[in-house]
Amino acid sequence: MDEEIVNRVANSDLITIDLADYAPKLQILEFNLKQFLFEGFILKEKEFRKTLKEFDFTIYTNKVVALICSSDAIFPMWAYMLATSYLNKVGHEIHFGTKNEVFQKLFLQNIERINPAKFENKKVIVKGCGHIPLTEALYIAITKKLQNTVSSLMFGEACSAVPVFKKK
Repeated sequence: MDEEIVNRVANSDLITIDLADYAPKLQILEFNLKQFLFEGFILKEKEFRKTLKEFDFTIYTNKVVALICSSDAIFPMWAYMLATSYLNKVGHEIHFGTKNEVFQKLFLQNIERINPAKFENKKVIVKGCGHIPLTEALYIAITKKLQNTVSSLMFGEACSAVPVFKKK
């Protein structure tokens, strides 16, 4: 019995998508405005403006900036605008939120940029595990993006894929 072992998965027309391939590549740094508040809670306009003006923003050069104020202080909108005006001179992109929130936002944007025509009438498997923690929102986004294009959509690995959608 000298039968050749055939890898049916490799020879199939399955396309595997690893969502980690769509993770943001640029470094994201958090800029917390709490550090510019008096005692971490009070915004004194004159001091706020002065400390922002004297702050060295160069560490944010060509980085994605997650702009946040982690204090429970009442923080006026103009203060976010003022901080952004300084960050805008050095940062690649500026987004409101924590570092993780901005990471997820950019991740979703990358999924939205996928051209679904590449997967027209294909059998697609979305990998279920990897080295980057993936949220439910990412799996929802890829499903919404591909469902009306693919012939079938599955989750997991080729050897144990869970069917999600199949075109009738």
